[in-house]
Amino acid sequence: MNKILVANRGEIAVRIIRACKEMNIKTVAIYSETDKDALHTKLADEAICIGPAEASKSYLNMKNIIEAAYITRADTIHPGFGFLSENAQFAKICEESNIKFIGPTSKVIDLLGNKSNAKEIIRKADIPVILGSDGSIKGLKEAQEISKKIGYPVMLKAAAGGGGKGIRIVNSEEELEKNYNIVKQEAKLSFNDDEIYIEKYITKPRHVEIQILADEHGNVVHLGERDCSIQRRHQKMIEETPSTIIDDKLRNKMGETAIKVAKTVGYTSCGTVEFLVDNDKNFYFMEMNTRIQVEHPITEMRTGIDIVKEQIKIAAGEKLKLKQKEIEFRGNSIECRINAEDPSNNFMPCPGKITGLNLPGGNGIRVDTAIYEGYTVPPNYDSMLAKIIVHGANRNEAISKMKRALEELVIEGVNTNIDFLLRIIKNPNYIRGCFDTSFIEEMGNK
Repeated sequence: MNKILVANRGEIAVRIIRACKEMNIKTVAIYSETDKDALHTKLADEAICIGPAEASKSYLNMKNIIEAAYITRADTIHPGFGFLSENAQFAKICEESNIKFIGPTSKVIDLLGNKSNAKEIIRKADIPVILGSDGSIKGLKEAQEISKKIGYPVMLKAAAGGGGKGIRIVNSEEELEKNYNIVKQEAKLSFNDDEIYIEKYITKPRHVEIQILADEHGNVVHLGERDCSIQRRHQKMIEETPSTIIDDKLRNKMGETAIKVAKTVGYTSCGTVEFLVDNDKNFYFMEMNTRIQVEHPITEMRTGIDIVKEQIKIAAGEKLKLKQKEIEFRGNSIECRINAEDPSNNFMPCPGKITGLNLPGGNGIRVDTAIYEGYTVPPNYDSMLAKIIVHGANRNEAISKMKRALEELVIEGVNTNIDFLLRIIKNPNYIRGCFDTSFIEEMGNK
């Protein structure tokens, strides 16, 4: 590959461009009209405007992005995360246009993109999945029958879902009737697909995912787990590795299962297999994300492996040089997502101009961001401003580093969740490693 067009914005675009520079690969940044002064446009070798501020007319505009690749003679596209990163149609258009898509094939994305269909394939491979419907449900009556059979509480989930959208927990038939059409509407609005499915709701689980790398020659390795249980409204806020509930035996078992999932569907590129782990340490396949994850840096910090570079090498047809037995896991790493939002007002997004900025530094501190003093956070996109990533010799050291980093971080001009994150980091239950996916809900947001 000679030139990579980065079909994204914000910190992930900056992250990819930096990796390409280190690999001596030319880059093209795309940007909407409101992003003309964004950092990623300044770091790339070239930058091209693809439309107005609305994502549907710019970062989701497949035609304009492909045309931008032709105009700049980019032979490869890296989609980052979000936007078109898991869009099978976009991947297929790239394939048909003789542009290399950095990710799995369009066929695999389509296969795994429908969560209910993916679970059926995984179930047939004798991989544990959560009880629920066999594929998408056809109507309310079927939903009632399935829910009665597996027992409440259950979750209604968008089949094409992701990012915590299109999910409702229902505790009774009455709640099911109230929420059924609401979830279908949310699914249609968010994913242009109103198919939904049902699965048994596991009370107070841990959300643990396994990072894998798979080349185009049949080689697959896993890079350990990430615990993503600290989340609000099914959206992650803090991630860490290793998980406080995973020992070496369980880690190996979950890693082997993740590799089996990848091989079952013919997966290539980097990917993440997500599991729920119950109180008895039974784990269940939830979904597979076919892209780079927001939280990938903590795995990089713990293993020393640059996942974005590996992703690019795989797309270039190279064989993985990594062997499973050679992958070393060192210390503990934690990531906090810094968002422009107001936790006291239901986490309402708070766009605006950044009038003052001080980023933390020091040994074991990494900041992935695209903001700078004077930058205006637009209202059109996700509210994430930065990711603070720390690495320590052990979990206590990592927590101390994160506390210090958050206290050192200053972002003026917009409301942020920095103080809220500090509350979590200082919480005795978090420090003891005693938490699950209901942690923030039980802690409150005031």
